[in-house]
Amino acid sequence: MKLLIETSNKNDIDLDCDGIILPLKDYSVESITYYTLDEIEVISKKTNKEIFIKINKNLMNKDIPNIKDILIKLDKIKISGIFFYDLAILQLVRELNLSINLVWNQTHMVNNYKTCDYYYSKGIKYALLGKEITLEEIQDIIRKSKINCMVEVVSKPSVAVSYRHLITNYYKDLGKTSTNKLQIKEKVSGLKFDLEEDNNGTSFFLDTITNGTSIIKDLYQANCPYIIMREYGIDNFKELVADTMKYTSNKCIDDDYINKYKKLGDSTNFFFKKTIYKVK
Repeated sequence: MKLLIETSNKNDIDLDCDGIILPLKDYSVESITYYTLDEIEVISKKTNKEIFIKINKNLMNKDIPNIKDILIKLDKIKISGIFFYDLAILQLVRELNLSINLVWNQTHMVNNYKTCDYYYSKGIKYALLGKEITLEEIQDIIRKSKINCMVEVVSKPSVAVSYRHLITNYYKDLGKTSTNKLQIKEKVSGLKFDLEEDNNGTSFFLDTITNGTSIIKDLYQANCPYIIMREYGIDNFKELVADTMKYTSNKCIDDDYINKYKKLGDSTNFFFKKTIYKVK
């Protein structure tokens, strides 16, 4: 099992981990820190870690020429794969006959082994499993699918993105000076969400840390290839990453690790909670 991290601070990419996720500036969403193509190239020459690039923006026609050039350049850089949302990425990689590995990252749609196998048959090597499925369903996909699965275990989950500049519009409607951040509370559930706005629109993050440290052992035993931790909103992230690397390298037998990171909170999101739709 390998640990991938997405940091909020560019100085943290040197942390002891197996790989890093670098969101590409102007072409990725639902992240806090973004990297230019030049920065990615420099990092690739300095590190032996696996490098995954995030290009998970919903692309427009005007984006395609630039994306073609970017993919051709990334194909020449030492990277392990690209997280993608828009199927144009898959199509372009095939049309350009590139050797880049892809990570299917269509959020809520990555939820069963048959669909994972379909995308695997199209040449996709990895899949980031959806955040709305249970541990049992995750284990089932890992066992039954040929695709290499990734599971986000610790983060403030990204839950939605809009191309609209919702925060700007909100403050404009109030006649107030806008900021790029806002917290809202959903009336029915009472859950709080952090909104972050940039040139690509507005990203929504659940203002509660999903603490999946207790399921890492189960994922290890299921032969899960990759787990992911994202720094945004998490204190002492460096210590968490270092302890997790020790935990996984020692075959996840140290219960002190689980007890220590109960401090991250008791929210396990959907790992032990099925989504049930009822007709009223």
